[in-house]
Amino acid sequence: MKINIYTLIISLVLLVGCEKKNETTEKSIPKPLSAAEREAVLKKWEASPDGIQFKEWEASPAGKKVQAGIAKISKSVRDFTNMEGVVTSLTLPPDSKLGFGVMVRIQDTDYILTFGMEQPGQNILNFKSEFEQLRNLKVDDKIMIRSHSISKAPKYSYPIISGDYVERDGKIIYKRTPRKDGC
Repeated sequence: MKINIYTLIISLVLLVGCEKKNETTEKSIPKPLSAAEREAVLKKWEASPDGIQFKEWEASPAGKKVQAGIAKISKSVRDFTNMEGVVTSLTLPPDSKLGFGVMVRIQDTDYILTFGMEQPGQNILNFKSEFEQLRNLKVDDKIMIRSHSISKAPKYSYPIISGDYVERDGKIIYKRTPRKDGC
């Protein structure tokens, strides 16, 4: 009799726990905004001090230069095709908060090539860095780059390329591993 009661109680606890988990999962997924809602959010941001400052930067010569650099390689980024680049500096601009990266020149335009923050290895005893081979790059090295993303920020005088794949002398020296959480 006691075993039946314990089994019933455990089943009930598990059932309630599963229902709660499903409720929180459903609530945590935000509903995508409609086109009108996105437009309203954008208009509100553009009217804010940050939005006004960003629009002024975009209209400035520095902002136009960055936008021209983005336009130069946007097709290659969209199609995820190779871009030939030359390493121009092994450090990023002062006070940058982009993680590990280098400066590269692609089609006579300078870009920030960033790889993000360094993640520790899967195994605690694995001291190898995911950027180890990238750290062996030298100024004037020719590399092939593929990226899914390019961005801009008023803080930087260069477009920012997120490095997804880098090859030197026909050998892959970096390939971004997909995140486990799906983002």
